[in-house]
Amino acid sequence: MDHLTALKVFRQVVERGGFAAASRRMGLSPAAVSKNIAELEAHLAARLLNRTTRRMSLTEAGARYYEQVARILDDLNEAEQSLGPLQQAPSGTLRVSAPMSLSLVRLSAAMPRFLARYPQVSLDLNLEDRRIDIVKEGYDLAIRGTDRLEDSSLVARKLMTLDHVLCGAPAYFERHGAPASPLALRGMECVQFTLSGHAAEWTFKRGEQTERVPVRGRYKVSSSLAVRDALRAGFGVSLVPRVYVQQDLDSGALQAVLEDWTPDETFIYAVYPSRRHMVAKVRAFVDFLLEELDAPRE
Repeated sequence: MDHLTALKVFRQVVERGGFAAASRRMGLSPAAVSKNIAELEAHLAARLLNRTTRRMSLTEAGARYYEQVARILDDLNEAEQSLGPLQQAPSGTLRVSAPMSLSLVRLSAAMPRFLARYPQVSLDLNLEDRRIDIVKEGYDLAIRGTDRLEDSSLVARKLMTLDHVLCGAPAYFERHGAPASPLALRGMECVQFTLSGHAAEWTFKRGEQTERVPVRGRYKVSSSLAVRDALRAGFGVSLVPRVYVQQDLDSGALQAVLEDWTPDETFIYAVYPSRRHMVAKVRAFVDFLLEELDAPRE
């Protein structure tokens, strides 16, 4: 058995979701892929994959082994690139996970410019708001609205700060009155963005004064853009990143309130596996995001 080839085959089978896809990706016959997996399992004396005629899944041992194998192969690839000029020229497939709302509002329009700048890079951008396991799911980088890392081996690089604004439709405030203080929100219909770190409590500061308001409402949703739609329809008030509602504020479709108070902020980070030498494609993408988002380089 060629151990290195077997490891690469195993990784491709996992990441491509099956033997046939791995066969096409690596240019090997299906029989060669099956043989490599069988020999690897025999060498380890452990079943790595559960497979039937319809589906394939990792065993518990396979999941643990895949996580280590992926890291080893990435480190090996990085070591090889560091010895040649390719380390200076970003190349290969870059897998990125990013939140849907932020990407649609601020990032997706910029992606063609990134690809035009780096013609040897292919971008696989997955837009969803769930928190993914970067290493287990094979991502090079994730964009997140937090610096809380589930794995100490990960690195977080701050990209930008999302300022928030408390707002609602003018019609809503005509019916219920605009809040005179943060505490007045307790009697109002508050639309909650459930994935926010401050979904259950909004914090407002003014000078030395801090008010923390428990948030209650009949509508909870996992998309900031859905929150914006509810506000446009006159259903309640919400604390929302200003970038998502600035056009509505400018047009008068939405109205900001309690502007003499400073509300919560959300910090956006690029999160990626820690390595002594960051892969060129990841470094290029992080630098591009910092440039595009006009954030200070720290």
